[in-house]
Amino acid sequence: MSRRLPPNRRAAQAAALALGLVSMGCKTVPKGRFAVDEVTIRGAHAVESDDIEDKIATSPNPKFLGLFQGVVYDYAIFDRFILQRDLARVEAFYRTKGFYDVRARAGRIIKLNDKHVRVEIVVEEGKPIANRKVKVEGATGIPKEIASAVEAAAREGLPNGATFDEDSFEKTEMAVRRALLDRGYAYATAKGTVAVDIVQHVADVLFTVEPGPKCVFGKVTVEGLGALPEKPVRRAVDIKEDSPYSQTALELAQQAVLSLGVFASVELIPDLPGEERPPTTTSTPSTDGAAPADVAANNAQKPRKIPPQTNGKPPVIPIRVKVEPSRLRTIRLGGGLEFDALKTDIHGLVGWENRNFFGGMRTFSVTFRPGVVLYPLRVNNIVFPDRLLPEERLRIEFKQPGFIEGRTNGFIRPQFDVYPVLLDPNPPKDAPVLGYAELKNAIGVDRPFKKLFVSVSHNVQWDYPFPYIGPRDPTLSTITISYPELFVALDFRNDKIHPRRGFYLANTFQYAGGPFGGSAHDLKVAPEARGFVPLTRRTVLAARAALGFLEPYNYGSTITQSVSEFGRAVEETRDYQLTFFRGFFSGGPNSNRGYAIRGVGPFAFVPFLTPEVQSQLVATGCTNNSCRTPTGGFTLWELSMELRHSLEGPLSAALFCDASDVSPQPNNVRFDHPHLSCGIGVRYDTPVGPIRLDLGYRLPGLQVIGGLTAADQPPPTFLGIPMAVHIGVGEAY
Repeated sequence: MSRRLPPNRRAAQAAALALGLVSMGCKTVPKGRFAVDEVTIRGAHAVESDDIEDKIATSPNPKFLGLFQGVVYDYAIFDRFILQRDLARVEAFYRTKGFYDVRARAGRIIKLNDKHVRVEIVVEEGKPIANRKVKVEGATGIPKEIASAVEAAAREGLPNGATFDEDSFEKTEMAVRRALLDRGYAYATAKGTVAVDIVQHVADVLFTVEPGPKCVFGKVTVEGLGALPEKPVRRAVDIKEDSPYSQTALELAQQAVLSLGVFASVELIPDLPGEERPPTTTSTPSTDGAAPADVAANNAQKPRKIPPQTNGKPPVIPIRVKVEPSRLRTIRLGGGLEFDALKTDIHGLVGWENRNFFGGMRTFSVTFRPGVVLYPLRVNNIVFPDRLLPEERLRIEFKQPGFIEGRTNGFIRPQFDVYPVLLDPNPPKDAPVLGYAELKNAIGVDRPFKKLFVSVSHNVQWDYPFPYIGPRDPTLSTITISYPELFVALDFRNDKIHPRRGFYLANTFQYAGGPFGGSAHDLKVAPEARGFVPLTRRTVLAARAALGFLEPYNYGSTITQSVSEFGRAVEETRDYQLTFFRGFFSGGPNSNRGYAIRGVGPFAFVPFLTPEVQSQLVATGCTNNSCRTPTGGFTLWELSMELRHSLEGPLSAALFCDASDVSPQPNNVRFDHPHLSCGIGVRYDTPVGPIRLDLGYRLPGLQVIGGLTAADQPPPTFLGIPMAVHIGVGEAY
């Protein structure tokens, strides 16, 4: 027999259980000990404090989710003896950066309460060691142009007068050897020695090179393929026998094989024939009787290969390609929720990929994303949805490696989408909703060239309008767009998901219509640049600039002349339709974050979107965005700057400012329309990239300088504030 507990008793038990679970994860500070709440480095100017903190054992308490101390993680307990050893570690680290006079001492141990302290370490950096002389020996027996390249690598790595740095020294040592490896000298060695004068605070560096003979590539063998075919790998490697040896050629071949998408790891190993001899180490004393400092003697040296006699012929270097296949077939299942200023949708995700489709390492993938829009629910309109608008995306991709030549990929990418056109954050009540069934296809080739990526394709799309809610405007027609596209990208970022340094440049060229047919005839160019500069170990300054130019040849007068006449309904509808598909928009999570998606740009009355309501609004002289629709424009500029700072654990924060404009005129960059917004954001890192929440606030008076025009009406607010909320995956750029 069971007895049901009263509600208040059940609630009390549930609360006790929850409290017990939380308490199981809570930690305590041992009696008589102190937890370290903070470690501060004072006096560090030439070296980042964050880098110093990485080298010491005394560290602050870890925080669960970057917020809570003593939850899940144990407290970091203060130890005076560990701190003393940390001071020696700080001095040793500074010496690797060229500061031989450095002194580190514990400044203060500040007691915050009876269980927590803050530690301060004071650093006196002293005068740094500067590079004075950089010389190369042993390069006299090689061609003059190669010897000059070796000497240039040494000078560029350790410029005269710059602070001596052991990391830079080791990188320069590798660069000197690399200058020989890339020019055929497979047996080349380079060894650096440093003489430091601690009285004059200068360092003299000597690199001794032994080029060895000039070599050529030999036979290429492939290992670890299993049941996979060998031919695509050989085409990707693209190394010919008897061609000059080059380390860069090996690295490009490795990247090309990895780009096939079927291997977890790829190694290209040169088999250097010959005998091994043990390394020798030397020590060069410093000048003026000062203490010697031979950095290279502390570096582990591998035995040196001595090439065999080849009767005057260049040694032949065979190459072994070792691969480890990854999983060839993948099934993806998932779903998500989109909730923004324009719509709310719930969607699923089903995907399948085969990376060895019909053999030959061809890639075939299918992704289906069914969903439903909960209309009219959205961020600034919290209501119960009264209509469900179905939508879907179906994308197929077929990729043929080694198309035309070894490292060129051919691809076909058909796509079929059905979606509602939701452009207004505040549409009129009972407004009809237009939808499009869209069929796209792209066929082309792409190829990487070191850091450069090039893609050439021909694209065709068909867009059929249909009504989700209300009648369809009779002036609407099916749109066909056909255009070739050239995409070029130069990527020098250190990481594509979490970039900290480097830059990225890209440009897109499209020419629609003309000999390619279709409804639209235009020329479109869209360059973009991104840059990343690390300010500290935890802080990165990121910037993005983009331009867009669209020259329409057979449409656009309705937008460029701000003309809206219902007597020209067919021409007007065609203009708005083509500009919607080909024009520029700004605003949204990866653009100007103070605005909703498509929130920056020309606004106008678009009769076919609300055929029954629009004429009434025009007749009553409506002048706000509740009856205007973003139409897209022909000239775009965007500029963003963001300060990203990593917090504890997977959390990070960002401060950003975005500005942008979309003009209704071609070749019309309007800097008096900055639409400036600034805001804050938080990110939570995941294996697929950071989950991002950004709040963008539109700065009053800095939207359109000199006053608004009829096409620049202020966008709707969120909770009465001129701002927008965005949630996304991945950084904004």
